[in-house]
Amino acid sequence: MIKGIGHIAYNVLDMNKSLHFYCEVLGLEKAFEIHDEQDNPWIVYIKINKNQFIELFYTHDEKIKERPVIGYSHLCFEVDDIYIMKEQLIAHNIKLDVDIIQGKDKNLQCWVKDPDGNPIEFMQISENAPQSKY
Repeated sequence: MIKGIGHIAYNVLDMNKSLHFYCEVLGLEKAFEIHDEQDNPWIVYIKINKNQFIELFYTHDEKIKERPVIGYSHLCFEVDDIYIMKEQLIAHNIKLDVDIIQGKDKNLQCWVKDPDGNPIEFMQISENAPQSKY
């Protein structure tokens, strides 16, 4: 059912410092980025290996009020079939925080929280998604 970790996401205060650390210091590669509806930079994807990424979220001043935690954002599991994953979660009485939707990256996703309230995304990668090109 679960193929692997699709990504781990962090909210960052200084994108340039974060990119320097992950790309220059650790030797990882910047793969692509996604912009929001107003075409502002939103997420930078750092490639770890095939279909595994680190998501770095820009934290703008107005976002700090909404999401005050800098650091961990969520864990994402890549799955073969998002609909079967949803059925499995529901069968175990796990409440979906976000039902199956298509994200800006064209992938299907749904969201739950673990028992401690940590957000977990389940993602089925689409063949037109930017992740499938890396």
